[in-house]
Amino acid sequence: MLRKLINKIIEYQHLLLILLSLFLILTSSWIVMGRSIRPNASVWDYLHVYLGMVVAGLSVPMLLANVTKGKWRQFFPWLMGDFTQLSRDICGLKRGNIPAAGGRGLFSVIEGIGLILLLLVSFTGVMWFVTQGSSEALNWRSYHQSSAHGFIGFMLVHSVCAAAHLIDLVRN
Repeated sequence: MLRKLINKIIEYQHLLLILLSLFLILTSSWIVMGRSIRPNASVWDYLHVYLGMVVAGLSVPMLLANVTKGKWRQFFPWLMGDFTQLSRDICGLKRGNIPAAGGRGLFSVIEGIGLILLLLVSFTGVMWFVTQGSSEALNWRSYHQSSAHGFIGFMLVHSVCAAAHLIDLVRN
């Protein structure tokens, strides 16, 4: 029973992370937290903290699922000095061509950056929670907000890439 639940979570992990991330981003302006969770915190504060912990818990398996068994080469080809498909995709964009999904090209590199940003937002959020009440908490809050802004930018770029991929599929 538990194994079935775990398999379902893994199967829908990407969708679950998207939905939870969107919720956290869209409601983040409603929370009021500084050094720690206030004694009279709202439901939005608690939802942000605890759903954020769920996202943090899912971000590590998401990263591992995408980098194990040599798959890291797809998302981080630049770590091997391989820029061939990436540069081909960028040159193709200049000519109006939509990059291919998969491989070691632009879309995959963008997804790799997203994996790093998701992990960074998760880590800084957990550290903010762990250090709450201390003077370090405000530093972690600042790091969390900065990395969240980067992740929001990634989500926008990722959405454009997904839409471009769908348009390309329909056209062909």
